[in-house]
Amino acid sequence: MIVNLLIKMKKLLYISGILTFFVLMSFMYVDFFSSMTKVDYVDGSKTLKFTTKMNTSHISDAIKINPNTAGFEAEVKKYVNNNFDVFVNGAPKTITFTGSQVSGETVWVYFETGGVSDINTLKIKNTILLSAFPKQINLVNIAYKGSQKTMNFQRGKEVNEVSF
Repeated sequence: MIVNLLIKMKKLLYISGILTFFVLMSFMYVDFFSSMTKVDYVDGSKTLKFTTKMNTSHISDAIKINPNTAGFEAEVKKYVNNNFDVFVNGAPKTITFTGSQVSGETVWVYFETGGVSDINTLKIKNTILLSAFPKQINLVNIAYKGSQKTMNFQRGKEVNEVSF
C-alpha cells in the first residue's frame, strides 16, 4: 500500500516537474517589437530634430540587408523616408536624414525637418516595422517649448495627432 502511494507520488512529481518546465520555457523567449522616437524642437533654428531607436536585427530583417554592409545606412534612410511622415499645422514637412549609427543591438537614426516656427498641431504617420512585425509598437515622445507629449503607433493606428 505504501509502495503504491510512493509510486503515485513519484509519478505526480514527475508530471508536475515536466509541466513546470514547459510553462517556464514558454516565458523564456519573448521578442519585444518596438521603436522609440524622441522629437526635440530647436527654437533657434526652427527645426524639429528626430532621434529614432530601433532593434538592429528587426530593421535588418525588414530591409533585408546586413547591418555590417556599406549599403545599410542608405537602405535605412530610404526605409525611414517611406515609413515616417510629419505634418505641422496640417502641412506636410520634408524629412532630411542626417545619419544613423549601429551600436550592437540598437540602430540610432537621425533626421529633421526645418522651417517650423510655431506648432499648433503635430500629426505623425509612423509605420516603422509595422508591416514586418504585427505586434510592433512605436512610441514618439515630443518636447516642444516646455511641453511634453507622447504618441503610440501600432497596426490599425498608424497616424496620431497632438495639439499644443
